[in-house]
Amino acid sequence: MVADQLRSHGHRVVTPTLTGQGERKHLLTRETSVDMHIQDLVNVVEFEDLDDIVFVFHSYSGQLAGPVVQRLVGRVRSVVFAGAFHVFPGECNFDVEPEDSRQMFEHLAQEYGDGWRIPVQDGLLERWGVTDPVLADRLRAKLTDFSLNFSRGVVNYDPQFLLSLPRTYIEHASPPLPALELSRDRAIAQGWTMVKIDTGHDMMLTEPGETTRLLLAIGHVDGLGGSV
Repeated sequence: MVADQLRSHGHRVVTPTLTGQGERKHLLTRETSVDMHIQDLVNVVEFEDLDDIVFVFHSYSGQLAGPVVQRLVGRVRSVVFAGAFHVFPGECNFDVEPEDSRQMFEHLAQEYGDGWRIPVQDGLLERWGVTDPVLADRLRAKLTDFSLNFSRGVVNYDPQFLLSLPRTYIEHASPPLPALELSRDRAIAQGWTMVKIDTGHDMMLTEPGETTRLLLAIGHVDGLGGSV
């Protein structure tokens, strides 16, 4: 819905699917990695000839931002974190999440996911603030398993490339996600532009109109071009 609304305002919008997720879920294996996901995004930009890009990263994908921006120097206009994890060089997503989150996901993988997969759980929908039963049913049908590799994979990058760009962090407040507190605090400390949205983690589904409005406002300031 957000992509369609952005397109209706004349913007080119590309929505990549990471290896092993969504319609590419058949490619999820023990070996699927963060490095593959970085390459996924770089390939989309290069093969689609995208330029003047506003990159919008959500949740886990914030981990990919630093390496991706560094590899696409000159093609990215600005970066938006929509409730995304802010990982420093030499860290993984588990490094910026509370210990109880790591333990929960590792337990789910051990008990129900052959030791490496985090299977889809209804509890995640509650955690993300998805309360509408119709939306929950629709989302549940599209969720795919997630690999522990994605949360354990360490990224290395030179932070100057990310910090040299205009950066906006969209913080969701209803409900907030405790696992994102450190990422939010890091964005504040680094001088990111901070905005709030009164909804949960899946803002593009629970409040597509307001999410679109925020992205358009951010784009108006930064000059919205291609959007990934």
